[in-house]
Amino acid sequence: MSLVRWLLGRVEAAALVAWVVATVVFFALRSAGGDPSEAILGGPGSQASPEAVARVRAEYSLDEPLVVQYLLQLQRTATFQLGDSYARRRPVAELIGDQLSGTLILAAWSLLLAWLIALAVATVAVLARGRLARRAVGLLRGGEVVASVMPHFWLGAVLIAVFAGGLGWLPATSAGNAPGELLLPAVTLAVPVAGFLGQVMRDGLEESHHAPFATTARTRGASERTVLWRHSLRHAALPAIALSGWAFGSLLSGAVVVETLFGRPGLGRLLIDATHARDVPVVIGVVLVIALGYVVVMSVADVLERVVDPRLRSRVEAVQAAPEGEVVA
Repeated sequence: MSLVRWLLGRVEAAALVAWVVATVVFFALRSAGGDPSEAILGGPGSQASPEAVARVRAEYSLDEPLVVQYLLQLQRTATFQLGDSYARRRPVAELIGDQLSGTLILAAWSLLLAWLIALAVATVAVLARGRLARRAVGLLRGGEVVASVMPHFWLGAVLIAVFAGGLGWLPATSAGNAPGELLLPAVTLAVPVAGFLGQVMRDGLEESHHAPFATTARTRGASERTVLWRHSLRHAALPAIALSGWAFGSLLSGAVVVETLFGRPGLGRLLIDATHARDVPVVIGVVLVIALGYVVVMSVADVLERVVDPRLRSRVEAVQAAPEGEVVA
């Protein structure tokens, strides 16, 4: 029963997200001005005849009141019928399917790189000994704050100028998934996320490394590195795992900027092009996929938390099994 309740909660969250996304995107695009029929007929300046405009508006229900168009859009969203692109005359599902893998690969590699950077910084901070090492840790802490607020477009431009334009080591554009083409976009996405993860993981490591269970392990002859890797890291990883769900969603949204900056195909460039063209079905479809992907990743992070720390799973089961009104300690 607890699993069924959990799944139902996630389905309800996904449905709420889908409704909010479809509503906000629909009215935002309509309030921005412009006629979607222009996108269908080739964009502004197509010089289509009034008869052609009227025919297109009737075919796509654009001659209906705005409320009716909104309800039709909700119906299509609820039944996963995203329709056809106004500008490209292809099913939205096909367009998203063609670009989805590139964005997911970029986001996955960026999250892995962010975890590696955050783990390295946190480990150095905990194991640092001596005056010089503590000063270096202080600089790392300042670097975490700077990294966490660093804009993607600025960092990407600097990386292109240094490693592509100056040194010539890496390409300035990223058209495929080869390591050399992925490195600069992945670093651009990973650095700000690594700043957040590093702060959370470092605080968790410092707290758990001086906890009673760590002291007990040391009295039994365990070295500092053994205490860190076998005991402290498992407890310190829990907040970072919870934050990883948010981080992956942030990476998907950040891909809009990074893919445009590096000329990389993906959902980000598809979204930008569709927004400029007032291609409502494509914009709603892309944003919907990103939002639902965020829900899925948060659910996976929730499961991973319970796998790493069984106490969370036991506590949730105890709360759900307790009689109504009884407080579980």
